[in-house]
Amino acid sequence: MNTNGAATSSAAAGGGGGSLAVTVDSSSAAKKNSKKPKYSKFTQQELPACKPILTPGLVITTFTIIGIIFIPIGLVSLSASEHVVEIVDRYDEVCASIHPNKVAYIQNSLTNKSCTRTLIVPKLMKSPVFIYYQLDNFYQNHRRYVKSRNDKQLRSKAAEFDTTSCEPEDKTSAGPIVPCGLIAWSLFNDTYGFSVKNKMLAVNKKNIAWDSDKEHKFGSDVYPKNFQSGGLIGGAKLNSSIPLSEQEDLIVWMRTAALPNFRKLYGRIEEDLQANDKITVIIQNNYNTYSFGGKKKLVLSTTSWIGGKNDFLGIAYITVGGLCLFLAVSFILLYIIKPRPLGDPSYLSWNRCPSGHPN
Repeated sequence: MNTNGAATSSAAAGGGGGSLAVTVDSSSAAKKNSKKPKYSKFTQQELPACKPILTPGLVITTFTIIGIIFIPIGLVSLSASEHVVEIVDRYDEVCASIHPNKVAYIQNSLTNKSCTRTLIVPKLMKSPVFIYYQLDNFYQNHRRYVKSRNDKQLRSKAAEFDTTSCEPEDKTSAGPIVPCGLIAWSLFNDTYGFSVKNKMLAVNKKNIAWDSDKEHKFGSDVYPKNFQSGGLIGGAKLNSSIPLSEQEDLIVWMRTAALPNFRKLYGRIEEDLQANDKITVIIQNNYNTYSFGGKKKLVLSTTSWIGGKNDFLGIAYITVGGLCLFLAVSFILLYIIKPRPLGDPSYLSWNRCPSGHPN
């Protein structure tokens, strides 16, 4: 009996078992450290998918349906926009026309800045008539301007001393400025008074701001403090006895505009204005747009179910619908004049030039 051979075989078997254990351990460690995601149909892109074949009939039908839907929507939107009555009056140049140095005029607090304008109502304006002020070339979207505020301070009295990011309008010698920052400091301060046939028109300035802003962004326990009390006055002053949540002119202004030309809601006239009525507007021309070449406009407007006057939406729908109908008709003519079988392999490049060398 060959005991040496048996011993050798046993040793070999034992050594093989050790290497197998090492291999299993290394593979389990590799699996443990692997970043490969668990198998799923989503990660392996095996989910059911719809891959429609774009036949001529399907393409023509799709373009036709889009055109038939979009053109009526565009016509209705354009009609609604045409029913909006809007009066736009630029007054910054006229109100300062007699002053050669307009910047010195607007910065002089002793100068009479009252200005009278007459607006004629082109056709019946049903209430409510919305009053907007429009500023052109005013970049409220400038990065440093947008960041110059502190939302914590606006929300809570406990954060009154938190004026980070508000420089240079962060504090005075008397303490922190509430509300701080350049946005609040530059608050629009022109005012408007309206009358028709010597009868004053009341302007309702309630509920001109978003409810979400009043309830969540501006605190009912936060009151203006040290506001516009520095050496350089930027815009309107605030009533220190009214909390910020009720100062709706400020709330409207603090919602910064995305574009350099924008409108903001000033108030509402809640009575009808008849056609050809002459509206006398007394303007206090206080806001300085002359130093940066800006423009100021007064806007009176009614609304429709799509909002204010805006022809773009209707024109866009009509344009897209018309383009789709044009493409549908073009494809129909092409299909009639020069038809070809669906999936014809003779149109493949390697079948059109069998040698592999296109002409």
